[in-house]
Amino acid sequence: MDIIDTHCHVSPVWFEPVETLLFHMDRHSVKHAVLTQLLGQSDNGYQKECVERYPGRFVSVVAVDGAAPDAAQRLRELAAGGARGLRLRPDARATGADPLALWRTAADLELTVSSVGPVAAFLAPPFQEVLETFPRLDVLAEHLGGWARPDCDGSAATLEGIKALARHPRFHLTLDLGPARVVLELLPIYGAERLCWASDFPVVSSREGYANALTWSLELLAGISQQEREQIFAGTARRLFRIE
Repeated sequence: MDIIDTHCHVSPVWFEPVETLLFHMDRHSVKHAVLTQLLGQSDNGYQKECVERYPGRFVSVVAVDGAAPDAAQRLRELAAGGARGLRLRPDARATGADPLALWRTAADLELTVSSVGPVAAFLAPPFQEVLETFPRLDVLAEHLGGWARPDCDGSAATLEGIKALARHPRFHLTLDLGPARVVLELLPIYGAERLCWASDFPVVSSREGYANALTWSLELLAGISQQEREQIFAGTARRLFRIE
């Protein structure tokens, strides 16, 4: 079974260089990975270099400075250069006449938006506006839509809010290692076609470690069908990020 890691960070100046990620991927038979830009970083040169240096192993989710007047044009240039996604916070707004310019441009370019933030931001009206304005935009909410973040309150109401977001057919979740009850509750609501595995490298190295993040996720989902497993561990990612 192919495995694609849909949420990794690499950098020559922060966290780890790409070679450290490749070590873990090769050791655990992970075929591809999505390189997700660091928050606050809009220089995507290193990720592009990694994609080109290791052809077929990586795709890049970029970030742009939303305050820049040419942010939308910059995103178009990055997409033309091979970017497969854009990283935005759920409440991200651009300066200028069109606050939703980056979301709109991503939708026009058919880029997947990898979105990061607390659960409250995903449940808030500004994000609902995005989903309703761009119903054909694929959004991948990182860390189980914020549920796996340490700032999640873990309440029943919050979990119901995440479940309710499934009414938007292009809203997806990364399946970070979380409480088994939650993962298994979300699976029948979202379906395997809207879930995908993610390691959260290299942050995972300070918690359970890359090997456990993958192994425990495989064990957690051992009881579902092979078709569903293949979807979660590779199929959804192939579609969202156009991975061959």
